[in-house]
Amino acid sequence: MTPAPIVALSDVTKSFGPVEVLHGVNLALHAGSVHALIGENGAGKSTTMKILAGYQPPTKGEVQLEGKPVQFASLQDGEAAGIVMIHQEFNLAEQLTVEQNIFLGRELKRGLLLDKAQMRSRCMAYLARVACDVAPDTLVSDLSNSEKQMVEIAKALSRDARVLIMDEPTAVLTNRETEVLFKQVEALRAAGTAILFTSHKLDEVAEISDRVTIMRDGDVVHSGPTAEMDEDAMATAMVGRDVSDLYPQKPGVAADAPVVLEVKDLNVPGFAQSVSFTLRKGEILGIGGLIGSGRTEVMEGLAGLRPATASRITLFDDVVQFKRPADAQRAGLCYLTEDRKLRGLLLERGMRDNLTLANLHKFGGFLIDRNAEETALTSAIAEFDIRAGSRDVRVGNMSGGNQQKLLLAKVMLSEPRVLIVDEPTRGIDIGTKQQIYAFLHKLAGAGHSIIVITSEMPELIGLADRVMVMRLGEVSGTLAPDETNEAAIVRLSMGLPAEQAPQMA
Repeated sequence: MTPAPIVALSDVTKSFGPVEVLHGVNLALHAGSVHALIGENGAGKSTTMKILAGYQPPTKGEVQLEGKPVQFASLQDGEAAGIVMIHQEFNLAEQLTVEQNIFLGRELKRGLLLDKAQMRSRCMAYLARVACDVAPDTLVSDLSNSEKQMVEIAKALSRDARVLIMDEPTAVLTNRETEVLFKQVEALRAAGTAILFTSHKLDEVAEISDRVTIMRDGDVVHSGPTAEMDEDAMATAMVGRDVSDLYPQKPGVAADAPVVLEVKDLNVPGFAQSVSFTLRKGEILGIGGLIGSGRTEVMEGLAGLRPATASRITLFDDVVQFKRPADAQRAGLCYLTEDRKLRGLLLERGMRDNLTLANLHKFGGFLIDRNAEETALTSAIAEFDIRAGSRDVRVGNMSGGNQQKLLLAKVMLSEPRVLIVDEPTRGIDIGTKQQIYAFLHKLAGAGHSIIVITSEMPELIGLADRVMVMRLGEVSGTLAPDETNEAAIVRLSMGLPAEQAPQMA
């Protein structure tokens, strides 16, 4: 007889105003089991998780705790019942230390005073469990995104959860950090914790989960043992169409295509030195390398987002050196940031404001032509397939995939001829990935030149015409189309030759 789940949803419906976003969802989490919840952005996963954790009440249906109906009035009620959620968007106080964040609201005391020694000792132990090598007194604002994610995980582990809900926990983690996290998941499963795991990386779902529930448009379309589905079947169930051909066929770049961008000895103080490369018309150049290799900083320096110097930069036959992003934009080069939430979009504003902000001069400047803005938004929604319940929705309430498509629409409103996209599909479902890949190839086919920075190995191989690999702030090597493969990229990332010399017999 199967034991009762620790927590479950029974025929849960959720509405925001007149819009129903969940339609009779059933989900059960059992002790000692990892249950994956997957679906496209906007499928209803985040709402489902928030109802389980007590962040939101269901409109209809029940939340059941050990088989009995329960009502969580707040996330504190959920945590009191042993349900802890690790958020995709960091739920950390940036101006507090790591230690203060881990114990915020649960400070340890000795009498009337804080027991700082005990909190410091426990904080170091929690960080050690996730192999996070940061000092407890480090300000969260000084951490990298991957370090912040590991602090979030350490914070959750400190709560001794009976149920752990993990919302895209590996989206910003390196492979090594992901391995550490999965070891913790295995230990928690063995200890009897019920785990709900969401990820757009279907290989991770196949590796770590016992059961999988797939959602589409607010409905559960499949639920069963993970071993019964391969990754292709999961992807097809998520999007309702075949996504086996994820990457469009590469058109290739003509050998005599003109060089539109030539960079010689670009230096970004503290991050990169002597970086040189070329980019041809209609080419997609992939930039690979480990996190911290200087990939992002080099392109930010090129686009005027951080101080940089170079022996020579030529863009469309003009010698340039951009001090501000606006200068690069006017010259036809635009950069799409990897951090759409903090640096790309204004989450408290609507789609129209976000779309046109960087190009207000096109809409009247001092007196804004709202009708022209609305027309531009209508075109962007259609061209980029941006899906939202209302044109007036606050951007922070949109799914990650639709936020990314809005950000891409915003950048394309500047009409760039050279487009730099940094981690274009981070935290994006496979269906939206397919759409973005198709759009980038369409741009390249129309003569635009594109630089794609990505940590996703299949993305580098599937998208790029050439791949430039960086290591420790320098170019480790550049791979031609017939040289590009996973082994060569990994070897260059490690500072080894792309091709391993044959061993002597």
